[in-house]
Amino acid sequence: MSAAAPTEKRRSSLQLTLLAWVLAALALVWGSFVIWGYQTGVTEADELTDGHLASVASLTLNWHVQDDVPVGEATAVQPPPGLHAHDYQESLSVVLWNASGVLISRTGQAPLPDFGMEQGFATIVFDSQQSWRSFTQWSHDKKAKVTVMISLAERDSLADDIAMQMIEPGFWLLPIIVIALGVAVRRGMRPLNQITQRVEALDLSRDQRVSDANVPRELSPMVNSINTLLDRQQEALARERNLANEVAHELRTPLASIALQAQALKSGSQTDNAAMQAALQRIGQDALHAGHVLDQLLTLARAGRGMLDAPLQAVNWAAVARDVAAAQAQSAWLREDTLAVDAPESVMVCGNALLLDSALRNLVENAVRHTPPGTQIEVQAGCDSSLGLAWVQVCDDGRRDAAPVHVPPVDSLHLGHEIVSRVMQAHGGRFAVADAPQGFTTCYRMEMPSAG
Repeated sequence: MSAAAPTEKRRSSLQLTLLAWVLAALALVWGSFVIWGYQTGVTEADELTDGHLASVASLTLNWHVQDDVPVGEATAVQPPPGLHAHDYQESLSVVLWNASGVLISRTGQAPLPDFGMEQGFATIVFDSQQSWRSFTQWSHDKKAKVTVMISLAERDSLADDIAMQMIEPGFWLLPIIVIALGVAVRRGMRPLNQITQRVEALDLSRDQRVSDANVPRELSPMVNSINTLLDRQQEALARERNLANEVAHELRTPLASIALQAQALKSGSQTDNAAMQAALQRIGQDALHAGHVLDQLLTLARAGRGMLDAPLQAVNWAAVARDVAAAQAQSAWLREDTLAVDAPESVMVCGNALLLDSALRNLVENAVRHTPPGTQIEVQAGCDSSLGLAWVQVCDDGRRDAAPVHVPPVDSLHLGHEIVSRVMQAHGGRFAVADAPQGFTTCYRMEMPSAG
């Protein structure tokens, strides 16, 4: 039984993420509103009650009371006919004294307060531990004193009731707002979904681009970026097609020559031993040329960023230069060239040693193959501490156009330079023609960030 394929990591939904953030912001604002509304409702209800106490006290002081009442008894109050109790009808207790402290009038359920209470608002706690909110006031002629009271429990209940009435609509509106936001987010994502459909419908073989018709202003940069990427892809494809055509043309000549020489040898038309040796030598040269082109192509394919997926390592670029020069010393000696290295002991970079070796080998090999015999070639390396760059360059004093005509054009496609350029791009560096130092005519320079 085969093992189950690992499940693909679940991707997050932009629509759900956007809705979640909007709802989170809404919940924060709504919660703040509820807390603020409740506190405001309680405060306003308390102030309303206090104002009611003061109003009743002022009204009471304007009454003309004829007789005193016995201590401990309440004045008879006749309720107005047709008045029904409601949520906001408070049970007030009113106590009225004359200037001597004699009880004149008393209504309500509250205990009798002390005549010596100071004017203003106060909270009274009697023996029963029941709290009352009171307001005490003297008349302007100091002939009467009144205290109006209401139970704190009743006042707080009234305040809670008013506050809840203020915030209750928010609870009913919240689900409606959530649904409306969900519909709005879904509707707002429609242009993005339309762009996705347009991208999926593209036919790259017909060089199509994403249309920006009816695209919102905020999404226009994204459409432009997609089209720019498509342009770059088409340019890359065009370069690859041209390279493939050039490679096919480059390989066609040596392969045709090999086939022709092999056919001549097979038919026995070449009876002269010298002619046979020449034909075999020609076959060998053509095979080497074709092999060199294929080897360059393979190196070019490896020179992309894919080779850098593995962890980068510390590389002594100066040591690579000495190794490459040693490997090409035999070829240079056979041509009577002078191949030298001018580099410090260490030039540290962080990269792929194989790619750096291939890039430098191409430059040195081109200098050996494409210059006249007796050319002075020098591999130079160093660091630019001010810029944080390490560099290696290959210089020579020969003229490339003065090379012997019999030298096979092994790099007529300039694959070597393309390899070097891609290797440097993969390492965050660059490759260019540099100013030749004194004593040299040509210089090619590679530079990349230093690791030291």
